[in-house]
Amino acid sequence: MRTLQNHIDGRWVGSSGADTITRLNPYDETPVAVLPAGTAEDADTAVRAAGRAQPAWAALDLPDRLARLRHLAALVEKNVDDLAAMETEEMGKPRQIAAQFIHAGLTAFTDALDHAESYRFAHRVKVVDGVATDVQRFPVGVVALIVPWNFTVTTILMTLGQALAAGNTVVVKPSEKASISAAGFFELVDQAGLPAGAVNLLLGDGHSGAPLAGHPGIDLVHFTGSVRTGRSVATAAAANFNRALLELGGKDPVVVDSDVDVHAVAEEVAVGSYLNSGQICTAMERIYVHQDVAGPFVDALVAATRRQVVGDPADPGTQIGPMVDGDQRQLVHRQVEAAVAAGARVLVGGEVPEGPGWFYPPTVVVDVRPEMELMCAETFGPVAAVQVVPSFEAGVEEAKRTEFGLAATVYTADAEHRKLACSIPTGALWLGGWQLGDLGRLIEPAGVSGMGASGGVHALDAMTRPTSVSYVINAVQDGVDDIAVRGEIS
Repeated sequence: MRTLQNHIDGRWVGSSGADTITRLNPYDETPVAVLPAGTAEDADTAVRAAGRAQPAWAALDLPDRLARLRHLAALVEKNVDDLAAMETEEMGKPRQIAAQFIHAGLTAFTDALDHAESYRFAHRVKVVDGVATDVQRFPVGVVALIVPWNFTVTTILMTLGQALAAGNTVVVKPSEKASISAAGFFELVDQAGLPAGAVNLLLGDGHSGAPLAGHPGIDLVHFTGSVRTGRSVATAAAANFNRALLELGGKDPVVVDSDVDVHAVAEEVAVGSYLNSGQICTAMERIYVHQDVAGPFVDALVAATRRQVVGDPADPGTQIGPMVDGDQRQLVHRQVEAAVAAGARVLVGGEVPEGPGWFYPPTVVVDVRPEMELMCAETFGPVAAVQVVPSFEAGVEEAKRTEFGLAATVYTADAEHRKLACSIPTGALWLGGWQLGDLGRLIEPAGVSGMGASGGVHALDAMTRPTSVSYVINAVQDGVDDIAVRGEIS
């Protein structure tokens, strides 16, 4: 069993508190790690270390910063399989899926470095009557990166590159449910030779997470997780007038028109509903299918569901592993049971299996209604809930019937129907496929799914603070530099 520690100011250090958390392997329920529960003092130590390191890190020439970060990326690339194995051990994700998503996160990391090379950290706005106005973008300072348990390494990589490239320093706070892979990542940070304090690891649950989000030394909080915790994080950040980028829960809809290949779409819906045991913020949780194709679609979905291979997540042939813990499994099963009690039918799955491991079978539920919890609250489990609708238009209206707005997927060959689909309030809209594009796409969630736009080169906007500098050009002297003369204008 692993004993995990914080990584602060370039060193592995214990917690100031004595309380610990023991984590179990979701596959066989054996202990795999003990970690500190965390304290406010731990959070303060990490933030202060990042604050001390930030000016020197920001003062490095951009090519120097990026070269160091590319070295870290190369180390991650060499160790993807080891990191994936850690994610399998800590939360039950099939190893090949873990590796796939870590590679995607690594692409987002390196893309951020590429964007930084061409980003306009300084540029001339205009010259009017001999007065020039330039805009310079400075790092915000210290970033708190609070990541979820379902994709620990991927979520770290997706944000860390943009934060560090912009000159910020970072405190990474993983979920207490999945800290093994975060510690593994920081072993690579050690090897990369980044300056002490540039990136820090803070372990624990809310005992360290809440003080981190509300710490006055934090300048930006980037949080991915539940709506409930996201509200607390936003409130804590607002108390210090700090920025908060929040990607929260989803209840993502799927609309299936009558003109599609129902068998092909059903196969993709099975993937979108069950991948990572449904523990994805953008999982397909509400499926609205046109009545003209509902019968064949449901039959095909049930057949695809029965073909899913559930088992040991370390086995290359496994498609679906266990859920992260017993509490999450019970939440999913409770929603299914409540739906059945209210008149829904389970066509496959829906039963908690006997034996060790927190498995829940891929499940198809039909005859659902909008007011059921299964159709309006986030499930975060391997459940495909299907509602038959009389028309495509009705499906779009049902898709809008939610407080969430993270992503939506629409299958139709009709051009006018595609236009109508764009009326769904959502951060990402996928037409004709699920998870289209890359992780670096520009997105701002709608509704309670979060706030703050980020992605691609625009992520560097979120990680920097613009300052307008205006001056009389002829008076630029005595140590007051014209940044255009220094060649920094683009």
